[in-house]
Amino acid sequence: MEIQRDGNGHPYIEWEQYGIEGMAGVQHPKRAWVQHRTGERDWAGTGRYLNVVRCNDPGHPGGNPTDFPIYNDALPDEQILTAFVCTVNAITGCTPNEDRD
Repeated sequence: MEIQRDGNGHPYIEWEQYGIEGMAGVQHPKRAWVQHRTGERDWAGTGRYLNVVRCNDPGHPGGNPTDFPIYNDALPDEQILTAFVCTVNAITGCTPNEDRD
């Protein structure tokens, strides 16, 4: 799992799920990132939000992201992203696809 940086230097992880039943081999890219907010945009008063969104294609987020306020200020952004992506994939899983390694 690779943590990348956007144009503003903020960390994000983009990953793909494969092979939804009946759609073997179809890629389903997702992106998660931590956003820092202040003022009126900081609706929960935490200053940080975990965002997740589907991607239309790898590298191209699409749709409206879902944001989760981060109340634990002891964890760095990178640790939050890694824990989130690992947990989501452990829970949702994916159907094995013989075409990928």
